[in-house]
Amino acid sequence: MVSNHDGTGRGGAPTATVLDRLFEVVTARRDQRPEGSYVRSLLDGGWAAIEAKVREEAQEVVDAARDESDQALAHEAADLLFHLWVMLASRGLEPAAVYAELERRFGIGGHEEKTARAARGAEQGKDDEV
Repeated sequence: MVSNHDGTGRGGAPTATVLDRLFEVVTARRDQRPEGSYVRSLLDGGWAAIEAKVREEAQEVVDAARDESDQALAHEAADLLFHLWVMLASRGLEPAAVYAELERRFGIGGHEEKTARAARGAEQGKDDEV
C-alpha cells in the first residue's frame, strides 16, 4: 500500500504505521504495568495465557473468513494482530524483526521459500547430530 505523509494510504485508509503505534502502547503497558490493563493481565498469565489467546484469535480469523462478513474478518484480524504484538512484546522482540523477515521474502516465491527453509532445517538437524 502506498503511504501518504499522514500515515494513511489510498483513500485515507490507515497504513502499517498503526501497527507501530499499537506496539508502542503494548510495550508501554508491559513496562508500566498499569492496574486493570488487559496487556498486563495477559503477561501476568504467562506464556500459557498468551498462547491460548493467539490460538483462539487465529481460529476466529479462520471462522470469520469462512462464514462472516468482511467487516467481521477485519475485526478478528485486528484482534489477532493485537495478540501477536503482545506475544512479541512478551519476548522482547520488536515488530522490525517481523518487517525485516517479510522484506527478505519479497521476490521469493512461497514454494521456493518453503523449500529453502526445509533444506536449512535438514542441515541444522545434521549439525545437531555431529
